Amino acid sequence: MADFGGGVDLEAFRIEARTWLEANFPKTLANDPAAQTAKMQALPESEEARAWRRAMGAKGWGVPTWPKDAGGGGLSRAEARVLQEEMARIGARNPIGGMGVMMFGPTLIEYGTEALKKQHLPGIVSGEVRWCQGYSEPGSGSDLASLQTKAEDRGDHYLVNGQKIWTSGAHLADRCFCLVRTDPSKKHEGISFLLIDMKTPGVETRPIRLINGTSPFCETFFTDVKVPKDQLFGPLNGGWTVAKRLLQFERDNISAGLGGGNIGAAQVWPVQDAAKAYVGVDETGRLADADFRRRITDHLIEAKSFQLTVRRAGDESRSNQGPSAATSIMKYAGAKIAQDRNELLIEALGHQGLGWEGEGFSEAEVNALRTMLRSKANSIEGGTSEINLNVVAKRVLGLPDPK
Repeated sequence: MADFGGGVDLEAFRIEARTWLEANFPKTLANDPAAQTAKMQALPESEEARAWRRAMGAKGWGVPTWPKDAGGGGLSRAEARVLQEEMARIGARNPIGGMGVMMFGPTLIEYGTEALKKQHLPGIVSGEVRWCQGYSEPGSGSDLASLQTKAEDRGDHYLVNGQKIWTSGAHLADRCFCLVRTDPSKKHEGISFLLIDMKTPGVETRPIRLINGTSPFCETFFTDVKVPKDQLFGPLNGGWTVAKRLLQFERDNISAGLGGGNIGAAQVWPVQDAAKAYVGVDETGRLADADFRRRITDHLIEAKSFQLTVRRAGDESRSNQGPSAATSIMKYAGAKIAQDRNELLIEALGHQGLGWEGEGFSEAEVNALRTMLRSKANSIEGGTSEINLNVVAKRVLGLPDPK
């Protein structure tokens, strides 16, 4: 028996996971991530993809480490890693994700009333409901607490007016977890956290075209939007505490994805492979350019160290009741590693890494350029690198404010 701590027999669980996956994963979806995550991306969903998503949702394995009473799988992180390995073995991907899983769901489990959990957790666990984040405003980015979107008490509902920006996926979302001002006389203590149905009259979204040609972010406008009182999440004027906790979950998830290589071209095209193919190798089979070889090696060492640190931090956060302020340094490091990786990839491709479209460039080459451009936002989204360093200085290292 292979007992890896906590009385968990991982080999027995591996057999259980493999058996269940063989019985429930449609083999026609193997190695087709777009089909498997269609619902998450608001794309047409095939019958097979729907069956796969619903099976994972019913099992709780779409959110494997969430507690069972929240609809999750109740797995340890070690078991979740085994599950991921077994899914990768057969070309399966988790069809359930997005902001409901990454950010709002864990915060709801900690702070939500039983009524709100009962209303919103099932849609997150099943992958049926997509969420977006109403935090940043045109005049409230790094200084988020200066936000001006207001919610007025109108008896049985709040009336919301204002504007948000950089609301990822707002044009596809069903609901929004949103920070609003309910007391204009105070800054942090005047903010509340509302859950808004995106189909409510008065909600308007306008996608923003990015430098890489995609439009995942939106401007979002609220004009006399009625939000029922029972959709207040956390205490009235106590939304800032909830918002900060959600940001810890956000940074934890973003950093794991960025530093781990789970984004864009780099996921399927390792920089060392591209460098050998485009720059060439010497007589020993090593990358011919010694300086470039050194820089890629340094990057790979840093990336591997980061992945191991993320895994350790994840294990620690489970025993210490979730992520801490240390997620800020992980987010900072993950963003830097992801940007370095994408820039090294473009350097490896040479002039073939400058193609936007046309027959002279392969799909992989075009994707590499667009991914590099998109990665420039990695050090902005989820809290800028500068803000994250401030959080580390104050809340992790305990450094005093500059005089």
